Formats: sequence, C-alpha cells, structure tokens
Amino acid sequence: MQFKEFGSALKTEQNLKIHFIVTILVVILGIVLKINFTEWAICFLLFGFVITAELMNTAIEVTVDLAMPDINEKAKLAKDIAAGAVLVSSIVAVLIGLAIFLPKIIELIF
Repeated sequence: MQFKEFGSALKTEQNLKIHFIVTILVVILGIVLKINFTEWAICFLLFGFVITAELMNTAIEVTVDLAMPDINEKAKLAKDIAAGAVLVSSIVAVLIGLAIFLPKIIELIF
C-alpha cells in the first residue's frame, strides 16, 4: 500500500481514524512514561498489527460489497468475521498495553 491509499483510507474509515488517534496517544504516553526499547518495539508491533487488521477488514468489506451488492448472509458473515479479527487484535493490543503501562502509571501515582 502506498501512502496515498493509506491517506485515503484514513480519511474515509472512521475506525481507522480511531486506531490512528489511539496510536498517537500511546506514543505520547510512552514518551511521558519513558518506556524502554523493548516496550517501544512491542508497541510498534501492536500498532502495525491493529492497523493492518483494520485495513484488511476495510479491503474485505469493499470487496464483498463489490462482489455481492445485495444482502446476502454469507457476505455478511465474511464481513462480520473480518470485523471480529480487528476486535481480537485490538483486545490483545489493549491487554499488552495495560501490561506495559499500568505498572508505570501505578508507580507514578504511588
């Protein structure tokens, strides 16, 4: 994917915008909490994981809509499964993010 296509997806896909904003907020939090190199590497892998899942979901939805413009249960199932993959990747990212950031936040507070 070229940057032009990513920009187009970012403009049109609400969920991709949300993932991108969360990515920026996590980077800011990482800077503030001074996470180490390994933690940064994990965060960037997770950013890529979730954004890639969202882009794949979008591609599947567009393809299914082109191939099957009428309502179809199997088409709906394909789109739901693709959306489920984004949900799973996001949940995994949040859980790993909590494992990285929560101890640092607790240490900062107490």
